[in-house]
Amino acid sequence: MRIRATVAALSGALALSALTVPAAQAVDAPGARAAKAQLSPFLAKSPAKAMADDAQGDTEITNVTVNGGKDIVVGTSLKKTYTVSVTATDPAGIYDGYAFLWHGTDLKDGVDGAMTPGVDHGTCKTVNATTATCSVTLVADPKSTVYGNILAGRWHVFASAVGKDGDFVTKDTYKSSWVKRAARLTTNASPEPVAKGKTVTVTGALTRANWDTDTYAGYTQQPVQLQFRKTGASSYSTVKTVTSDSRGNLKTTVKASADGTWRYTFAGTSTTPSVTSTGDFLDVK
Repeated sequence: MRIRATVAALSGALALSALTVPAAQAVDAPGARAAKAQLSPFLAKSPAKAMADDAQGDTEITNVTVNGGKDIVVGTSLKKTYTVSVTATDPAGIYDGYAFLWHGTDLKDGVDGAMTPGVDHGTCKTVNATTATCSVTLVADPKSTVYGNILAGRWHVFASAVGKDGDFVTKDTYKSSWVKRAARLTTNASPEPVAKGKTVTVTGALTRANWDTDTYAGYTQQPVQLQFRKTGASSYSTVKTVTSDSRGNLKTTVKASADGTWRYTFAGTSTTPSVTSTGDFLDVK
């Protein structure tokens, strides 16, 4: 009974009873309303202490992995389903592990986004007598849980674990994870074919998902590397850095020296992942 009560309390943290979206950040956004609706069943059973770092006994969380350690990249329409795994230890063994992601300044008073599991318990696999890894499945949905561009960037990872003796530990922010707006990048080298020594114009466009409008739009004023791989070579070399214009377009000129493939590559930012275009082969006569 004690274990079940403890798990219920920790699961109740899903309520985030102060889940609010400040007026300046689209209070009536459909995604915000959907998040509140998802959390509402837990409101009544969420003790205040479940929404702050807390511990009882000797249960310890030793690791949390989000999406296999990779950024969570979301476009404009498709949902991104991913796993969060909590590894924990207790001398009596682990009964449950749980996690969710939240965005904002404070779990109790300043949350404007949440991605929570649809279950009250993690799926646990025993590592040994004292340790287990428990996993939950979360969904990043551009129609709801990542409803606007304000949610791109760093998210906090709430994690909890319960020992078989009823001991527990909760962490509002065990670690951070990055949720990013998917990016696209194109390259076109012309004219083709081109005479050796003549000018080649290399154009392209850097765009990224806009969660406010559900479209892709230009990512402006970003440094993008132009790279070249000579026919027969095993790797690309960077020729120059080009800055995207006010619409995300790229344009530069180079001299044609040999047959080979041109491409643009973008290193990424805190809100947008790295992306590399498909190469464009240019025949030099």
